[in-house]
Amino acid sequence: MAFGSFSGNRSAAPMAEINVIPLVDIMLVLLVIFIITAPLLTNAVKIDLPKASSEPNVTQVDNVQLAIDADGQLYWDGEKIDRATLLVRLHDAAQRQPEPELHLRADHDTRYEVIAEVMSEAGKAGLTKIAFVTDPSPSPAP
Repeated sequence: MAFGSFSGNRSAAPMAEINVIPLVDIMLVLLVIFIITAPLLTNAVKIDLPKASSEPNVTQVDNVQLAIDADGQLYWDGEKIDRATLLVRLHDAAQRQPEPELHLRADHDTRYEVIAEVMSEAGKAGLTKIAFVTDPSPSPAP
């Protein structure tokens, strides 16, 4: 497979052979690379995770129910209150021993900003046990 020759016999026909040796060399190099790197990609850490069952939490006697409706109105144990009263009651609750849990019930359409502000104020007042109360019934499919 010579590209040129010194003989005087020159033919005008084009060369019809395809040189596949470089293609085979590249494919073999890629095959070796994939053989080496494939086991590295599938390596996983084997850990034994603890088993846990989900059971309803038993509500402690010392808890405060704080509800927020869709309009941002606050309810302390079912009583309608304003922001200033909330701050006073949060500080009073933080002083009690043992510290009560704050159970936060927010309407589905309540703005996140209102919930974040209430949680921030509870943290500033000193309440460290804040829980979100959810409805255990399954939600309807959209």
